[in-house]
Amino acid sequence: MYTRLLLVLGLALLPWSPSLAQQTDAYDYHGPTRMLIQRGTQALMMCNGLFVSNRTLDQVYEQELQYYRMPALPPYGGQVTIDEERQGVVVGGASNDAVPAMRAVARPGLGCIILPPDQTLADAEALPQLTLPPPPDASQVPWPQGDLIPETALPAEIDAEALAAASDWTFDRTTHGHPSQVTLSLIVVHRGQIVHERYAPGVDYTTRTRTWSTAKSIAATLIGLQVDAGTLDLDAPLGFDWLPEAPHAEHDPRQAITLRHALHMASGLQAIDNRGLCEVRGSCLSYWAGTSSVEGALRRALVRTPGVHWDYENYDTLLALYALKQALGSEQAYLEYPRRALFDTVGMHHTIPGVDRFGDYVMSSQVYTNARDLARFGLLYLQEGVWQGERVLSQAWIDFVRTPAPASARRGHDYGGQFWLPPDDRTDIPADAYSTAGNRGQYVVIVPSQDLVIVRRGLDWLPGIHRFSQWDLTREVMKAFPERPWGEKRTIEDVAGDE
Repeated sequence: MYTRLLLVLGLALLPWSPSLAQQTDAYDYHGPTRMLIQRGTQALMMCNGLFVSNRTLDQVYEQELQYYRMPALPPYGGQVTIDEERQGVVVGGASNDAVPAMRAVARPGLGCIILPPDQTLADAEALPQLTLPPPPDASQVPWPQGDLIPETALPAEIDAEALAAASDWTFDRTTHGHPSQVTLSLIVVHRGQIVHERYAPGVDYTTRTRTWSTAKSIAATLIGLQVDAGTLDLDAPLGFDWLPEAPHAEHDPRQAITLRHALHMASGLQAIDNRGLCEVRGSCLSYWAGTSSVEGALRRALVRTPGVHWDYENYDTLLALYALKQALGSEQAYLEYPRRALFDTVGMHHTIPGVDRFGDYVMSSQVYTNARDLARFGLLYLQEGVWQGERVLSQAWIDFVRTPAPASARRGHDYGGQFWLPPDDRTDIPADAYSTAGNRGQYVVIVPSQDLVIVRRGLDWLPGIHRFSQWDLTREVMKAFPERPWGEKRTIEDVAGDE
């Protein structure tokens, strides 16, 4: 017994061994969860592609899902069931399958909703419902409120050859970029009118595709309407019941986080999605696996002082949306709010924002719309928040979203309030430009000094390696327009002066 004790103590006194320090966590303990997320991704993308975008099955496989290149996709194997009557998709379900089947089902006005593994398409009736009547037919309503656009000659001041060259630059990415950059549509708006509109084969002005993070700018606009109304305050604490629940919640340091911090991507909360944990405990679980988008956003620790560190996280946008929901006061008011407050006002009748199964908008990514609706969205900002002679958004909100977030300084002041800005070293385009930006090349670029809105929709399938640049696109399009003095980027000092 005595000898055995000495051996144990001796082990504790052994010198440090390099072999112990070289141990790493190489095993993926979350493999089954990642496989489940893959299936959920396929189910939701297929459901939206078929029943919201009205794409063909071949288009969905060749373009919507090309980005994922999943081995489970047919014709490479895997089981997929499409329920036309329920407008749902089931991925998996074989009797010997160790991974649960995943399902997505379309809901009128809300797009497709991903279900958890323990629900079936028969549970669809219990999902959130939007009871508003369908949007009106805008085909015979003149632009910009509708889609009736008469054929007119290109204004003489615009260089037709240069505009055509910019269009070819956008679509012919084998020559000008990379074959993985697949442009679906390009719209150029000058002085309020569409002066160029072009679509890829199989696409037209009605085709809806996913906005990805361009949805964040739409979310910010909806939030801005309530800031303008006084029901939300940019600099008031969010005031949430943070998770996990704990006694003395008033001492939780997260109570210092404001709406401004969240919209600036500077909440100070622990980064999850951009640390490779999206499919483990990040927003991917709500995007593709049926968990609550709000609960995941609330369940993060504060690791930095709010407002000082820029960190791009889907969950920060979802926190801001949760503040909007609380300000509106009811589930139904929240579901109806995008239509009533914005989309119907500016003619965005093709736009469908998606929710999770709990009725929370996943507007950090999950919006389906077409190029013309995004052009209308950009035009609202180009017109400083005024639409058809009526003010919709305040000038103060327009200035907020296009002013660099203080925490973005070390990045070159390239981010505002859920909008992107040209970095400081970008000198070939007007500094007053600002843009939405979404994965796979979804852009709405607003250039106030040039009276321009540029919309590009894409299905790029290697965006992490071969990113389509909205600022390069702006440079090319501007070659077709007469030279005008370039605007300057707003600064924090400008905003202080306004106040």
